[in-house]
Amino acid sequence: MRRRIRVRAAGAAGAVRRRPVRLRLTLVYSGLFLAAGAVLLAVTYGLVAQSLSSTSQPAVASSQASGYLNQALALCKKESPDSVALAKCDSTALDSLNGVSKASLEDQRTRTLSRLLDYSLAALAALVFASTWLGWIVAGRALRPVHAITAAARRASEENLGERIALAGPHDELKDLADTFDAMLGRLDAAFASQRRFVANASHELRTPLTVMRTAIDVTLAKPGRTPAQLEAMAVDVRQAVDRAEALIEALLTLARSDRGTGATEPLDVAALAEDVLDAAAPAIRARPVTMQAVLEPAPAEGDPVLVERLITNLIDNAVRHNDPGGWVQVATGTRNGMAFIDVANGGPLIPAELVPSLFEPFQRLTDRALADRALADRAGSPDGTGLGLSIVRSVALAHRGHAAARARPAGGLEVTVSLPGWS
Repeated sequence: MRRRIRVRAAGAAGAVRRRPVRLRLTLVYSGLFLAAGAVLLAVTYGLVAQSLSSTSQPAVASSQASGYLNQALALCKKESPDSVALAKCDSTALDSLNGVSKASLEDQRTRTLSRLLDYSLAALAALVFASTWLGWIVAGRALRPVHAITAAARRASEENLGERIALAGPHDELKDLADTFDAMLGRLDAAFASQRRFVANASHELRTPLTVMRTAIDVTLAKPGRTPAQLEAMAVDVRQAVDRAEALIEALLTLARSDRGTGATEPLDVAALAEDVLDAAAPAIRARPVTMQAVLEPAPAEGDPVLVERLITNLIDNAVRHNDPGGWVQVATGTRNGMAFIDVANGGPLIPAELVPSLFEPFQRLTDRALADRALADRAGSPDGTGLGLSIVRSVALAHRGHAAARARPAGGLEVTVSLPGWS
């Protein structure tokens, strides 16, 4: 029993020490109303007191005072034997009447001011009580959005980030706070989704090269008389699987980094980065081989140079890899509508227009939808591809507040356009 009493006392003490915002707002409202009421009462009391000043002349001209004065003068005439005594009696009567009038006025003034003060204080006390009650209600209504934000924050977790406050009403500070909190939940939801996608994709896609390596090693070791040629072939298979796993891991890390957004940004020229990427890709272009046409106009932008360079690398690598032997690739950079852009077009197999959006999805295999289409099978099932090229392009563009779009060419091939915010 004592413990329960101590717990209740501790809870009450904690509530008092906590002083919730609603209580503080109510006290502020009541205090301001009390201060304003006290000032108004003081001003009113002063004005009324001045208007009832005791320095005002007594009302000797009233009918009742005139009757008292006439009676006093008649009595003075009757009792005064001469004119000097009569004048003295008249003066004494007038002074007495003025004194009585002043005393009466002073008493009336005192009682009026006292009654005014009592009524005013009672009314002020009642209004302060009413303002406290109304202040408590108003504060509760004003803090209702804050309670909604608090409840949403308590419900939010890694598995429950899809709920939003969506506060309605006038565009004020509380709505800005709710909208900011919704935006934060959206960013958290995207971050957790990116993390889950990264883990799922990595675990799924890394099984292939690991399986290839394990199979090559197990098959070779299972042979009783292994020859150096067989061991060398196994080493080649393992090396190719390691290269694929390395490329996949690098692509996954780039995708995860771009999904988190850009870090430090700086002015850059997309044209200069494209020229560097073309120089680095020259051996692959000659090996394919394809005809490269580049029109690189200055394209100033702001962003992360590493991510933007990887974006351009993926675009050119995608255009070269998924092309016909002896085909062509066109690269163009410049500015358009205040945005820096890079266009990469290539020839190649015919791609159905309805399947173009799926090219931006990670690890989407078009062969699952069009097994009979040789061109699509060649594009999606390229053994040296990771299935993340255009996914990284879109992710990097979105991280820079830009956009990426693609369209299938009627004669075959693909054209991809990426726009990034310009640098002025």
